[in-house]
Amino acid sequence: MYHGSLHPDEQAISNDPQYEQLIQKTSETIKVWKERLTEEEFRELEKLLDLYGQTHDMELASIFTYGFRLGAGIMVEVLTGQEELAHKISAFPDKTQ
Repeated sequence: MYHGSLHPDEQAISNDPQYEQLIQKTSETIKVWKERLTEEEFRELEKLLDLYGQTHDMELASIFTYGFRLGAGIMVEVLTGQEELAHKISAFPDKTQ
């Protein structure tokens, strides 16, 4: 679902008041590093940031999957009256690879 047509990673934007400030600060900091570093050094920094971004995307996908399963498990518990299903369902291994 996460990697399908829903794209929650593109639709869910933080409404925290600090979010926009952090985005702006990040952009400004990257510009400062681009001016400080040589072109080659900055390319290496960009590669590192890309690796971090890939890792972060994987973490977000796992968090989404866990939360979805937990929510589904809670709904099943409510509808069936069985306890501990939410924990069991959300603990399934993530098979997104």
